[in-house]
Amino acid sequence: MKTQFIFFSGKGGVGKTSMACATALRHADEGRRTLIVTTDPAANLSDVFEQSIGHNITPITGAPNLWAMEIDPDRATEEYIDRAMAPIRAAFPPQMVQVMEEQMSGPCTAEVAAFDRFVDFLDLSGNGNGQPARFEVVIFDTAPTGHTLRLIELPAEWSRSIAEAEQGSGQTCIGPAAAIQEARFKYERAMQTMRDEAQTTFVFVLQPEATSIKETRRAIAELDKLGIHTYRLIINGIIPPAEAANPLLAARIQMQTGYLAQIERDLPLPARRMFLLDSEIKGLKRLRDVAKGLFDGQFETTTAPAPDSAPPAPTFQPLAAPPEAFARLLPNGQRRVLFFAGKGGVGKTVASCLTAVWLARQGCKTLLLTTDPAAHLGDVLGVPVGDQPAPVEAIPDLWAAKIDPKTAAEAYKQRILDDARRRGRPPEAIAVMEEELNSPCTEEMAAFDRFIDYATQDTWQVIVFDTAPTGHTLRLLELPVDWSKQLDVKVFASVDTTAADDVAKQRFGQVIEMMRDPNQSTFAFVMYPESTPIIEAYRAAEELRTVGIEPGLVVANFIIPPEQATTPFVRARRAMQEKYLAEISHRFPVPVVQIPLLPNEVSGLEHLIELGKRVFNGAGEPEARRI
Repeated sequence: MKTQFIFFSGKGGVGKTSMACATALRHADEGRRTLIVTTDPAANLSDVFEQSIGHNITPITGAPNLWAMEIDPDRATEEYIDRAMAPIRAAFPPQMVQVMEEQMSGPCTAEVAAFDRFVDFLDLSGNGNGQPARFEVVIFDTAPTGHTLRLIELPAEWSRSIAEAEQGSGQTCIGPAAAIQEARFKYERAMQTMRDEAQTTFVFVLQPEATSIKETRRAIAELDKLGIHTYRLIINGIIPPAEAANPLLAARIQMQTGYLAQIERDLPLPARRMFLLDSEIKGLKRLRDVAKGLFDGQFETTTAPAPDSAPPAPTFQPLAAPPEAFARLLPNGQRRVLFFAGKGGVGKTVASCLTAVWLARQGCKTLLLTTDPAAHLGDVLGVPVGDQPAPVEAIPDLWAAKIDPKTAAEAYKQRILDDARRRGRPPEAIAVMEEELNSPCTEEMAAFDRFIDYATQDTWQVIVFDTAPTGHTLRLLELPVDWSKQLDVKVFASVDTTAADDVAKQRFGQVIEMMRDPNQSTFAFVMYPESTPIIEAYRAAEELRTVGIEPGLVVANFIIPPEQATTPFVRARRAMQEKYLAEISHRFPVPVVQIPLLPNEVSGLEHLIELGKRVFNGAGEPEARRI
């Protein structure tokens, strides 16, 4: 029997990891040897299973037949270079080997290395990685949709890049084509496996909300183009019908009912449903309860009866922003850059949009940007957002734009090649540069180049970045050092050193110094009060500290207003939130801004303005700017 591969994908924050872990545990409990692997740079399988996992295949305690692994991008890169260079070291002199290793030192290698490790699990016929006997089921808990699609597109792109390099210089941005030829065939086998409807299934986890449905439809359309057609759905986070007695949840149930009908109409696929629980999903017992709901329709939405009496006065009663938060948001005689970062699905886009709208209404000339491949700025603002900054109608002083990696890559390649031609580079050197620039990883470098352009402009008083989910944001911010190395390699391999390279490195340095200066930059970590997003934000903050960047603000989202804690289910969730709000305050000694759980989705400028008044307590509200 062939190994079954199940991919879990979807918008950030919809519960992919919980659903993937519950499914893996069910397969293991039914006697199948099961492996669950995460390809998300912000891996949290360890948090859900409540045990250390890491970059090795690790047995899950208390679950015979179940193993897990969290692919570590840095470890994967080291392993990839070692494998690719082993035959080269044996056949070429040390000087040539050193040059080839330098050519593999750029950010492109990190991306393809993580993918290469991922492909190993699609090619279980004996790859020498010390894996246990053949697994019957392999489950991939993937990064949020935009990055997952990027990952799955890679085999075709790298195969094309390697084939083109063989016809040209023999060099790719991930090393010599000869050294990675075996990888090309492995990638092609991976695509065949993913297209095999008898062997591979894609499970899209979504919640009954507009952006989640939109992203699922987009992902299915993109996979269709790649010849992948086997899909299922898990509709997660459905509020139990009994909670209609609560006014806040009654409004949300009504909203969800409309979206559930839309899912049935627009996505007529095999689907399972999962209700929202009164506490988070962690540990084997809770995962088995979830599996009962998913596979057997036996739902237990409440873990324990809550007292009928009113809960004690909440520790975090006020929802309005504390006064000290405003010094972290407003420009202080110089430009301020705000970065909203965090786990996928925590509400970064809403937080960044309402903050940008509020700042513009204070009279600050504000640019709102996204670097997230699944850009939802337009959905939240309720206006179209293009690739170039454009004014947002009805909000003076507000502009918005998205950094589209594919568009940025085309402009970036054209600019580099035009510059080389203007400086009289010989045709041979330009041909080599073009081969390197046709690499799939150019998109990442080009998006960062656009980011640098905006961050060095003095046109704006405030720039608000709605960033991609945490692990990928850190990858973006780590690029300056890696990219400088890549420029050095390109200079060494194909062109002479130029002043342009020095200017580029100087721009990187200026941006990093700006990020480190709390008078110019604020890193706002967005999270909802549950364990996984808090831990992920804390890890990200610790990693940023290693490059001299401190967190400046926390945005706690989806907070149940105290007056809405009227049923046992809601009181249980509010009590859980209070516990984690205290943990947030302990882990992050910075101002905490709270955004309440709302009856409906945030969409449109009027909604953002009203929410901004509530969150920022009407501070500095300009009468003349109201719409």
